[in-house]
Amino acid sequence: MKRLYSFSIRSFAGPFVVTFVISMFILVMQFFWKYIDDLMGKGLSISVILELLFYVSASLIPLALPLAILLSSIMTLGNLSEHNELTALKSSGLSLYRILRPLTGIVIIIAICTFYFANYVIPVANLKWHSLIWDIQQTKISSILTPGTYSTELDGYAIKIDEGTDDTFKGILIHDHTDPLVIKSVRAESGNVYKSDNGKYLFFDLLNGTVVEELSKQNPQFLPNGELHGSPNTRPARRSTFDHATYKIDLSGFNLNRSDEDMFKDKHEMLNVFQIKYTLDSIQKSGQNILDNFLLKLKEKHPYFASINFDSNKKKINEDPALMITPIDTVITFKNLSVEEKIAAINVAQTQLRNKNQNLESQNDFLGTMENDQQRYLIEFHRKFALTFAIIILFFVGAPLGAIVKKGGFGAPVVIAALLFMVYFVLITIGDGLAKSGSISPFMGMWMASMILTPVALWLMHSAANDSPVFSTDAWLKFFRLKKR
Repeated sequence: MKRLYSFSIRSFAGPFVVTFVISMFILVMQFFWKYIDDLMGKGLSISVILELLFYVSASLIPLALPLAILLSSIMTLGNLSEHNELTALKSSGLSLYRILRPLTGIVIIIAICTFYFANYVIPVANLKWHSLIWDIQQTKISSILTPGTYSTELDGYAIKIDEGTDDTFKGILIHDHTDPLVIKSVRAESGNVYKSDNGKYLFFDLLNGTVVEELSKQNPQFLPNGELHGSPNTRPARRSTFDHATYKIDLSGFNLNRSDEDMFKDKHEMLNVFQIKYTLDSIQKSGQNILDNFLLKLKEKHPYFASINFDSNKKKINEDPALMITPIDTVITFKNLSVEEKIAAINVAQTQLRNKNQNLESQNDFLGTMENDQQRYLIEFHRKFALTFAIIILFFVGAPLGAIVKKGGFGAPVVIAALLFMVYFVLITIGDGLAKSGSISPFMGMWMASMILTPVALWLMHSAANDSPVFSTDAWLKFFRLKKR
């Protein structure tokens, strides 16, 4: 039995590590492809890129693990079947369930570790990389140039523009203080701003301007007759004009501004299951209090309840005349009003009805927003548990399928695993979309893929354990005959 455990673990570990690394590489490349426009030309340092890569990799692990488990299980059982090792194990009296017992234990441990990782580590990783990518997206040229004010975010420069949007500006004034011996001022009527391909330099494409350079103070000169020539405070200067010029600025002083991570902490994917549960309870209590207060105010303004309050106050005044502040007039009916008073009363009633309808619509929109927010929290709550179960289900889909196909290596198993994972990914994407739209409950949306794949896994396990053909017409007819009986 120990040999079986050791043999199974060795056969499974190699393909699992390889497929997991490949899956992570593909997913990380997909992430960079999605955010390539935000990352290019920002002059980001290597440390920022590595930090972003680290946090993104951690958040992608739950998506890479199911694919790795599926592919490695197909490859492991496919290799055993292809080399007749699975047949030899069955001949020695071991069933497929007994053969898979060591791997099942390993997969369950991986699934449990994945749940704890998704519950405690991934929320932190999501918080880190979301805040970092937001900071990177805010690092734009337009963010450092504000019309009408001097911008000093670039070390050694003070830049002012009169007006402009995006990367085209008018009235550009650049004070260059990078050289302590020279004060340079560049003024242009208009121009465009862009970064170099490597993001290290900022270029101003200027039109119709002047350049004024003031050099450092010069030592006084004495004429041959001993007279002083020039003033001790004289600064030599030169002035030049241009029709078209390009001014280059080094962006090494433009650092990435990091925002406060507390801005993102209340997002759905940044919380663990306990925090989500607490947040849901808080939302429900807050929503109920808001609804109760709204209904109470609505009830107090209704004429029926207002008349009841009026009658109760009238009785109190009759019992104690000292409570009466103003005399109580008799009740006036609508038919006793004049035409002008009836029109005014109708206008007042219409205005009150419009206000009530607007209040009801606003309250309904607010409650709808709160309900959508609850749906998002519930989706994240069920996602963590559904992911753990999906790892186990995909193992029981891949392992018997590998035993049935009897092909190992990176040939047929890769194709089969890719197709199955595509089905799984489509199912979780559809479930997630339907749950977010409110068409189905968050529970159904997150567990839909597992619910569909569980019968498939049971059927494949039954077929592989009994060496019965999966796609045989006779086997399916026999199965349905048994069901009818």
